[in-house]
Amino acid sequence: MTESDHPATMTMDAPSGQTRAGDRVLVLGAYGLIGYGITRRLLAAGYRVTGLGRNAATAGRVLPELDWVLNDIRTLTAAADWAPILRGISAVVNCAGALQDGPGDDLEAVHHHAIAALATACAASGTRLIQISAVGAEPDASTRFMASKARGDAAIRASGCRYHIFRPGLVLAPHAYGGTALLRMLAAVPLVQPIAIPDARIQTVSLDDIAFAVCAALDGKVPDGFVGDLVERDTHSLREIVTAVRTWLGFGEPKLEVRAGKVGTAVASAVADAVSHLGWRSPMRTTALATLTEGVTGNPSAWDGLGLRPLSPLRDTLASMPATAEDRLFARMSLLLPLLIATLFAFWLLSGLIGLARIGQAAEVLQGAGWPRPAALASVAVWSAVDIAIAAALLIRRTAKAACWAMVIVSCAYLVASTVIVPHLWLDPLGPLIKIGPGIVLALVTRVALETR
Repeated sequence: MTESDHPATMTMDAPSGQTRAGDRVLVLGAYGLIGYGITRRLLAAGYRVTGLGRNAATAGRVLPELDWVLNDIRTLTAAADWAPILRGISAVVNCAGALQDGPGDDLEAVHHHAIAALATACAASGTRLIQISAVGAEPDASTRFMASKARGDAAIRASGCRYHIFRPGLVLAPHAYGGTALLRMLAAVPLVQPIAIPDARIQTVSLDDIAFAVCAALDGKVPDGFVGDLVERDTHSLREIVTAVRTWLGFGEPKLEVRAGKVGTAVASAVADAVSHLGWRSPMRTTALATLTEGVTGNPSAWDGLGLRPLSPLRDTLASMPATAEDRLFARMSLLLPLLIATLFAFWLLSGLIGLARIGQAAEVLQGAGWPRPAALASVAVWSAVDIAIAAALLIRRTAKAACWAMVIVSCAYLVASTVIVPHLWLDPLGPLIKIGPGIVLALVTRVALETR
C-alpha cells in the first residue's frame, strides 16, 4: 500500500466542543497497549477515567486506581446495552480490538456491531466518541480485521454522534505487548537476526502521540468529524525497524540475517493460528502477517493540517523512551517462553506416560517400602494421571499460570512423600529426587514469564 491508498479526510459537521478536565471519560480496553497509554495521559491531564474491560484480574493489576466496568464488548450490540454505561460519561475512547477471530474474540462483534450500537447510544446521549481505528481500515481490505474496523468506522460516521477517528500505524510504546513485544523478541535473538517479510513497508507512531491526539480532541483542538491517519512521515522496511529496535535495546549487531521464506512464514502463522485456539494470542497469526505483507502505511496530511505538534519519526520515538534493563530482560524472556513451556510440557507429559507404561516397576519401589501391591499400583496410576493433567493445563493459556503453581506444589509433595517413604532415593546414583529442584525453579521462572501486562 502507498500513502495514496489511504486518503485521510476531515469533515466539520458541527462545531467542536470541549471536554473539560474533571469530566469523566470512558476508555474501552483501558488495560491494552494503547488504552493504557491513553488512560495514563488522561489521568495526568485531570480527567476522571472509567475503564471497560472483561478481565477483572488484569484490570486490577494494570490500573488498580481506576473505576472499572467489567463487561464483554461482544455482548454490547444494542444501544440499550450502552445507555446505562454512558450515564455520567462525557466522552468515550474506544481502544478495544482483536486481531483475529478465535475463542474469546469475534471481530465483527467487537469492531462493528458493538461500536455501531455505542455510536447510536452516544448520539442519543450527546457523548463524544473517539475511535482508535487502524491505518488501512478500508471496506475492501483483504483481512477481516481491517474490513471489520472499517465497518465500525462507517457506522460511527453515520450515527450522528460527535466523533473523531484516529487511524494509527505501527504503534511503539514504552511497554510491550502484541506486535511491539514481537519486535523486541526478534531483536533479542543472539548472533543472528531472524526475520520474515523484511522489505514490508511500515510507518510507525508513538503511543505518546496517540494519547496527545486524544487529549487534543477532548480539549477542542481537533474538529468534530475528523478522520485521519496517525503515522510518521517516513516509511521504513521491517528490517530497518527491527534493526532500530535491536540497537535501541542495546543488543549487538547480528552476524547473520536469517530470512523466513514463504514456506517458513506459512508454517509459523499456521502454528500461531493453531495455538490461538488454546488462548495464545500470538502476533504472528495469519492476519498480522497478511497486514505486514500489504504494508502498514498511511498519510499524515490531515493531522499535519491541524497545526498541532508533528508526529514523531521512528528515531525520535525510540530516543524518547530509553531502554532499560527491564526492557532487555522482557525481550529475552519473551524469546525463551516458548522453550520454557515446551520443556515443562514434555517433562511432565513424559513423566506421566512413563509412569503408566512402567507402572509395575514403579509400584515395586513402593512395595519395597511396605505398601500392598494394589495400593502401590493405584498410587502410581493416580500421580501419573496428575502429571499428564498438569502438562495439558500448561498448554492452555487460561490455565497455564495455575499449571505452573501445580507443578511446584506437586513437586514439593513428591519430595516430602519420597523423603518419608523411600528416603534412600536421595542417595540413588541417578539423583531422581535431586533433579526435582531444578524443575521447581523452572516452573517458577515460567510462571513469571507468563506475565504479559
